Amino acid sequence: MAVDKPAGLDGRGTAVDAGTYERLLADVTAWVEGPGEEWARVIESTGSVPAALRTELRERGFLGLAAPRELGGAGLSFTQWMGLMEVFSRSHASIRMIVHVVNGTWRSMNPHATAEQRARYVLPSVAGNITVAFTLTEPLNGTGADISSTVRRVGDVYLLNGTKHLITFGVHCDYWLLFARLEGSSGRDGTVGLLVARNSPGATVEDTSNTMGVRGTDHARLTFVDTPVPVDRRLGEEGDGLAIALGGFLTPSRISVAMSCVGLAERAQELAVGYARRRVTFGKPIASRQAIAFMLAENAADIQAARALVMHAAAEWEAGSGEAPALSSMAKLTAVDMLTRVTDKALQVHGGLGYWKSEAIERVYRDARAQRFEEGTNEIQKAVIAKDLLDRAAAKEEAGA
Repeated sequence: MAVDKPAGLDGRGTAVDAGTYERLLADVTAWVEGPGEEWARVIESTGSVPAALRTELRERGFLGLAAPRELGGAGLSFTQWMGLMEVFSRSHASIRMIVHVVNGTWRSMNPHATAEQRARYVLPSVAGNITVAFTLTEPLNGTGADISSTVRRVGDVYLLNGTKHLITFGVHCDYWLLFARLEGSSGRDGTVGLLVARNSPGATVEDTSNTMGVRGTDHARLTFVDTPVPVDRRLGEEGDGLAIALGGFLTPSRISVAMSCVGLAERAQELAVGYARRRVTFGKPIASRQAIAFMLAENAADIQAARALVMHAAAEWEAGSGEAPALSSMAKLTAVDMLTRVTDKALQVHGGLGYWKSEAIERVYRDARAQRFEEGTNEIQKAVIAKDLLDRAAAKEEAGA
């Protein structure tokens, strides 16, 4: 299967001019603070994302911002995209999730797609005309090479067997971008990346969307029993599965999730500052109380420190630095811990009222907890960082020997 790899389609080498970017930033900010808040109320009250919201995001071009112009996107650089991701993340978590995922899955598909696959799957995904759900995680396995879903080839078809869970948009997608291994293989060499149609025979979909936070984003548990997948829906070659899943997707996605933490923390801080200025005790706003003011000051410093690391990681990935994978884990680890501290203090500033659904901070607090495991837990991030640190020390020692 010949893979067509046009240059410059990884989203690193392009950027829009400053004027265009400022207009985009203003447009996104106005939408998040206006219509986005109205949609947030609808999502929270119904527990689902209306089809009309997805249509609006598509028509505004918000689902293709991160992709290069050659794929129908806006042509933003990755660091520019992070500035917009920061703003989107101040909105409802399900809105952020839609924008984040659709603006990211093309990175996984595009480098390994044939010209026909690019036209059939990648371009429609960037345009927002189809939804592709990233389908890696399994209930009885770790992430990465530790997957047990299998395929066996029969002529021009793979027969897929296995179970996946925690699959975002797995219920209402058009395709699952699914990772499995050749029957009888082990390690990364036998892994494959497949585009599996949502209505494929032998596929059972269980909606598992009843979550603590991030209401409205559907999640699925998927079971496959001899599900036929045409071989021409395989991305890349047999053995490329993990490279597709992790190579072009995981590092920028971790950085994007880290920036999501920053944006959500900024929203929590905004709510806390506003409440502290309004709430009066003994004739004075509680913002004048040192205990409250110090919480807000700590939050402000925490947010700025995390944001600086996230943007550094984004710039390094954009430049193709070998340090980017470890930096992405550092950024995610740091930002999610920051978010935990900031949202806790922000809710504390609200006192008991912050625990009630009538206050916006209640939703922000619930949504923040999900970030602790999106794109890997803190423990995974620490393992990645430690391995990179020790590998670099060993290489330096060997070079000096």
